[in-house]
Amino acid sequence: MLDTNSSRVPVRRRPAPNPLFEPLLSHALGTPVFARRSTLPWPLIALFTAGYLAPYLLPTTVGRLDSGLALTATEAGAVGSALLLSSAAAGFLLASHVDRVGPRTLARVGLTLAVLGYGGAALAHAVPAVVVGALIGGFGSGTSTAVAATGIAAQPDPHRATTVGLLGVSALAGAVYLTVPHLGPGHGQPLAAIALTALAVWPLTSRLPLRTAPARSRETRTPLPHPRAGLLLAATLLCWSLAQNALWGVSGRIGLTQAHLSEATVGAVFALALGAGLLGVVGAGALGPRLGRALPVGGGTVLIAACITLSASATDLTSFATGEIAWNTLYPIVLSYVIGLAASLDPRGRWAVLVGSASSLGTAAGPLAGSLLASEAGFPVMGTVLAIGLLVIAAPMTAVAMGTGRRQLPVVEIQVEAPAYDKATAA
Repeated sequence: MLDTNSSRVPVRRRPAPNPLFEPLLSHALGTPVFARRSTLPWPLIALFTAGYLAPYLLPTTVGRLDSGLALTATEAGAVGSALLLSSAAAGFLLASHVDRVGPRTLARVGLTLAVLGYGGAALAHAVPAVVVGALIGGFGSGTSTAVAATGIAAQPDPHRATTVGLLGVSALAGAVYLTVPHLGPGHGQPLAAIALTALAVWPLTSRLPLRTAPARSRETRTPLPHPRAGLLLAATLLCWSLAQNALWGVSGRIGLTQAHLSEATVGAVFALALGAGLLGVVGAGALGPRLGRALPVGGGTVLIAACITLSASATDLTSFATGEIAWNTLYPIVLSYVIGLAASLDPRGRWAVLVGSASSLGTAAGPLAGSLLASEAGFPVMGTVLAIGLLVIAAPMTAVAMGTGRRQLPVVEIQVEAPAYDKATAA
């Protein structure tokens, strides 16, 4: 995410309309209304959506593994954690190799693994086969996310592209939550949805460059800039994501067992919550950098802690829906600013991938941590513990955001590298 008030970025000198509605207006009027502005990298946004869909569907995936296979709640949470751990491993392994291997090749490999892994797990009925398929699919999701994060970080406005990506994955996940309860029992439906999404995105990879720009390859050995800020952000985001997904991984069980709701009602609440998340992301896109980074990251984390406490202690539809909707409204807002913050630390996208992979590690540990805490102490105590943890890490995350806001970032590098993706998108 760039400082749009800086004179170092010529294209942002004049005020611009809300970028989220540019494509709609251009189509309606039949003219390139905002032709001077760079187009969105749609293949990268589609990859982002395919890679992030598995974490967004975590509650229904874990719940279906619990009810559809001979697994306990803790064992189902462990499978969800293994899936996300595999995704995180892909990000760590590929963070520095996207440029060398090539975005198109890696994206196709990742999407193929996702189709085969999730599709195989959806069709299998033996627990070992489901676990293996989930691990393969998770690695494919992580590979897709690594390519998307690297490319988005090279855009003139990574926060804008991230915002649209979060809009896409929230809308798609909401549709899945509304549909799955009506497709009958079994563990395969959410896994099949992820596989079909990867299959649908695959044709768009032809618009990605086979190799990145020569300017980027000449800087392959450039050390990571701002190592202290990057490492601190990665460590805190790991804990931040663990807390989010510890609750998200057991939210279905809270609704079913503690709030005594039906699966269809819980699915409708999740769909409404993700719809509220869409509104939150739209708001974040409209605001952009106007609030800076510190307030959305730090203040948003504090509010999320309160939402987690409310949701974990819910005993009826009103409290459960209020907690989940408020939490899902705030979560993508804060996440979009954190991803933009990571992208601003290194225009080549390495910190974006590494911080995203650290987040995936926390995401991976979340379902198991939530299941263990809930089993030992109950859902309300689990929520209190997670909220306290979020309040502790809010301070260092805010400090990184404030320090990066004062730092003069190497914007010129972004302007050199972005055309490789812009040309591919326009091809």
